[in-house]
Amino acid sequence: MERVVITGMGFLSPLGNDWPTVREALYENRSAVRHMTEWDETDLNTRVAAPAAPFELDPELFSRKRTRAMGRVALMAVKASYDALEDAGLLGHPVLTSGDCGVAYGSSAGQPAAVAELANLILTKTCRGITATTYVRMMSHTAAVNIGIYFGLKGRIIPTSSACTSGSQGIGMAYEAIRYGKQKVMITGGSEELDATDAAIFDTLFATSCRYNDTPEQTPRPFDKDRDGLVVGEGAGTLVLESLSHAKARGARIYAEVIGFGENSDGVHITTPQSEQMGRAMELALEDAGIRPEDVDCVNGHGTATDRGDVAESHATARVFGDRVPYTTYKGHMGHTLGACGALEAIFALRSMEEGFVSPVLNLKDPDPACANLQYVRDSVRSLEQNVIMSNNFAFGGINTSLVFRRWLGE
Repeated sequence: MERVVITGMGFLSPLGNDWPTVREALYENRSAVRHMTEWDETDLNTRVAAPAAPFELDPELFSRKRTRAMGRVALMAVKASYDALEDAGLLGHPVLTSGDCGVAYGSSAGQPAAVAELANLILTKTCRGITATTYVRMMSHTAAVNIGIYFGLKGRIIPTSSACTSGSQGIGMAYEAIRYGKQKVMITGGSEELDATDAAIFDTLFATSCRYNDTPEQTPRPFDKDRDGLVVGEGAGTLVLESLSHAKARGARIYAEVIGFGENSDGVHITTPQSEQMGRAMELALEDAGIRPEDVDCVNGHGTATDRGDVAESHATARVFGDRVPYTTYKGHMGHTLGACGALEAIFALRSMEEGFVSPVLNLKDPDPACANLQYVRDSVRSLEQNVIMSNNFAFGGINTSLVFRRWLGE
């Protein structure tokens, strides 16, 4: 089996669109959550969210002709992928169009505005507003398909539309495609476009943060006794995965190695997480990596700041690791970026591992006694030498994913 390494990363996030900007935000405990005045005319209970930081597109690279079939969700995915391929030194490389490069990429859904175009037909019985690109912008595999077309990929297209595990599932599927010799290179990750409909989904479940509408920087509060729900966010994260042999042959810089992936399902309830199966996904990842829990130096968790989710996840983590491993999540800083979170959070964790620090769980002041007694990183950035990290994500439908990464030391 092939070893799988990471040679490129690119992203658009609420905290910024380059690593120095994000690092500064993490060190300064800066929140990207803001009051959404755009939602004040709605009857949503929540009024807070974390939009992606502004970004610019080169008009020659992203002309109207090349982007007309892209909603914002696909546009962000393609932009993040362009940056990741540039980072990997693969822009224009013949491997992209050889059939040896594929894409595994996800989002919770397509462009909400395109969905509205079709919904208008149901409401008004007229096709007015529906265009030739409506479906392409709306479809759940819009990110993966547009990446494939933009870069001329001839390899596998694996759409991973699985809500909050879309990005992490994509990384896992890409890792397996390379590991088992099906592809040499994979473009992978996840994207999510912010829209009031995202908030409405969780609002109807009483799972959004509402108490801090006027103090947005104080929410979400993962694992805190005063948490009151999640905050939706926006962004895109792309990783370039390669077989080690292919990366070495072209002299690529290597960030880290993907050494394990675990995935399973609860098989019980759409929205009630099952702690036992969450923990089993982590064990599957460890088994796939051929390591023990004590070999892991840090766990980057999901941490949505929902009542049941935090309790289930914390106890699952405690059963596997006890309270020995430093534990954090980025959702306190930038909310829940849904389909993008698995990729964005993995990228931030990988860069933090490279630089030897762990950021705190922002807004975790007083841990909920109902949550397990984990070694939560709190208050400020902690220096920590890390060689192996785990990144976990969990989604509606009882989908559980766990990824294990190892620092690249040149072996």
